[in-house]
Amino acid sequence: MPIEPYIFFNGRCDEAIAFYEQAAGAQVEMLLRYQEQPENCPEGPMPPDWKGKVMHASLNIHGARVMMSDGNTAEAPAFRGFALALTVADEATAGSVFTALAEGGHILMPLGKTFWSPCFGMVTDRFGILWQVTIPGEGHPE
Repeated sequence: MPIEPYIFFNGRCDEAIAFYEQAAGAQVEMLLRYQEQPENCPEGPMPPDWKGKVMHASLNIHGARVMMSDGNTAEAPAFRGFALALTVADEATAGSVFTALAEGGHILMPLGKTFWSPCFGMVTDRFGILWQVTIPGEGHPE
């Protein structure tokens, strides 16, 4: 059974989905808005202007599922202590995805050769998500 990340964007999920479609080639597998939940579902503490917000979305990013939601919290999201590791097939793809993810974000480690990969880099995107972009090196599990 796979472990799949579930990220809460506190009202910016539509923006995140559009960004990841453009930056990383994400494909939306499913999207459900709060206003689409069944009538018999108990209403939580949702602000009235959140009916059109994303209750649940599932994206496929290079074969991996990443789930996300606007969530419903008064606190700003704090993405610390984890990264999304994205393995791509070649340096051209790594370069284009890395550059796109870096737009409005912060490069922590530029793409370059390491002892474990011919091309690896780390970038925090505009939402604060840390990405590790890599192409497989010798002995790298795919």
